[in-house]
Amino acid sequence: MLKIGIILGTRPEIIKFYSIIHELVSRKVNFFIIHTNQHYYANMDRMFFQELSLPNPKYNLGINSDYYHGKMVGKMLIKIEQILIKEKPTWVIVQGDTNSALAGALATSKLKIKLGHVEAGLRSYDMEMPEEINRILIDRISNALFCPTENQRKILINEGMEENKIFITGNTIVDVLYQNIQKALHDKNKLYDQPYMLLTLHRPSNVDNQKIFRQLVKSLENVADRFNQYIIFPTHPRSAKQMKKFKISVDTNKIKIISPLGYLSMINLEKRASLIITDSGGLQEEACILGVPCLTIRNNTERPETLEIGSNLLVGNKPKTILSGATRMLNNQTNWQHPYGDGNVGKRIVDYLVPDIPNSRLRY
Repeated sequence: MLKIGIILGTRPEIIKFYSIIHELVSRKVNFFIIHTNQHYYANMDRMFFQELSLPNPKYNLGINSDYYHGKMVGKMLIKIEQILIKEKPTWVIVQGDTNSALAGALATSKLKIKLGHVEAGLRSYDMEMPEEINRILIDRISNALFCPTENQRKILINEGMEENKIFITGNTIVDVLYQNIQKALHDKNKLYDQPYMLLTLHRPSNVDNQKIFRQLVKSLENVADRFNQYIIFPTHPRSAKQMKKFKISVDTNKIKIISPLGYLSMINLEKRASLIITDSGGLQEEACILGVPCLTIRNNTERPETLEIGSNLLVGNKPKTILSGATRMLNNQTNWQHPYGDGNVGKRIVDYLVPDIPNSRLRY
């Protein structure tokens, strides 16, 4: 009997599995969810299940990101393997490039269970990023590679992957946004009473070095001052921890620090912002889909299509490039069309996984 295992552990995975899980529920497919609890804060975890009306995980492993990478993946691998031996799924699906996805992929492959990778083929070509190592390893051992765009298909073929394992499906984030945007925008908040920019910052290269982090805060205060717009900064737990450690404070007239938000509230903030400033991969996609210009505080991106269509600009973390980049993107009048799919991405992926339903939607 067909059975599908879903392995996730972080906020982005919960969100990006939304349409796949709902599709499995609607088709009454036998499936189960393993949650590693890599993100263990209620507002980065449980809230998202509730807001997106997702079923509770069958298994919660309680393995969070307080561990070093090796210890975290090792603990996950042991527990996931035990569950997969018990459940005997036909397919296991992982998403993205987290430690949870890597541990799930390794356990699945070792047990010779078929593995599907959602959001396959992304590359930053920066091997200092743990995510880059994870995504390369997961792709190599997967039986089905679900790529967001043609860019990723070409990357995988150039790396020697078998073409019959690669499917262009679009990105499941489109499904989530299309199906929840109106609900998200219904919220009214005083934060929206005047123009603002939205900031997310959490990567070790930006927040783990005291000098760089302080320099970024000063640069962003200058951006706020230059354009007479305040910056809303929902702080990631890692960033909040480092700000406290380094005793970094902000000018509250320029940068408004708020607690992490639920997904619908975050979509609302994104859609109403004049500019999104981020070092996140997912926000580059969401900004592109929502039609909001994006400034990425990194030297590389695994979402090159956002650069190609003009929705996104890489600026690194130097003050001059951040200010000039903000000027360029705030004056950006480009009306781009996002490349991430049609809102049926989850259906397309489940079409492949469930053999008794024609997979005519496998390529959009």
